[in-house]
Amino acid sequence: MEPDVFDPRCGSREVLGLIADRWSALVLYALRGRTLRHAELQRALGGISQKMLTQTLRGLEADGIVRRVSFPVLPPHVEYSLTPLGDSLAPLLAELCRWAETHLDEIRAARAGDAAG
Repeated sequence: MEPDVFDPRCGSREVLGLIADRWSALVLYALRGRTLRHAELQRALGGISQKMLTQTLRGLEADGIVRRVSFPVLPPHVEYSLTPLGDSLAPLLAELCRWAETHLDEIRAARAGDAAG
């Protein structure tokens, strides 16, 4: 059977849910082309709790999209980067994020119109 996101039994829906998640998308966008530590990622994302970032990173690592490298030093030093699979997703997310930035004013105007109407 071919993957079909419209089929509720298809695992592709789960994959789509992964990239449609706000924090996952932002983590992937932040990591495109670079390696960051946990605190650097948290600063870059703004507004994400340490717990949510850790949870998001663990999920992305389990899915093979983010690589976690731990260095045996004190204090612990851990770096995150995209795997080749994550790299293949980065351009799509970059385009989606640019679209959101480009059309923000239009979305706000539409919402304001709904509130006024």
